[in-house]
Amino acid sequence: MRLWTLHPRYLDSKGLVAVWREGLLAQAVLLGKTKGYRHHPQLIRFQQQRNPVAAIATYLAAIHEDSLRRGYRFDKSLLQSGRMRKSIVDTRGQVQLEWTHLRTKLQVRSPNWFSTIQPIRIPDPHPLFTIQPGPVQPWEKQT
Repeated sequence: MRLWTLHPRYLDSKGLVAVWREGLLAQAVLLGKTKGYRHHPQLIRFQQQRNPVAAIATYLAAIHEDSLRRGYRFDKSLLQSGRMRKSIVDTRGQVQLEWTHLRTKLQVRSPNWFSTIQPIRIPDPHPLFTIQPGPVQPWEKQT
């Protein structure tokens, strides 16, 4: 499961579909509708919010918005109601780690898409996140 801190516009079509599916899985986990993935590290920053379900619904709403811009028809009715008004704070180190990870994946999986994002040095975050200086998050599994 990868719930990107990066703006969804950087994801290729496979990545966008994957983050939608994984976000819906995360929503199911946060609703207590599945036993698996309850302790997945990607869920920590959502679980730490006052309303974790509203946090993931807000996250998914931005994914849905980007999908519409690209001509996809992701089913918005799958999203829970309620949205967060404030952002989740994350770190520049986390964004940079994810940016490196995404670029590495895209070089192999989608070279044409990679060429469009390759010149970008500092990517925008997903609209739910506000970025501050800091290291990679301690919950991030680094290889």
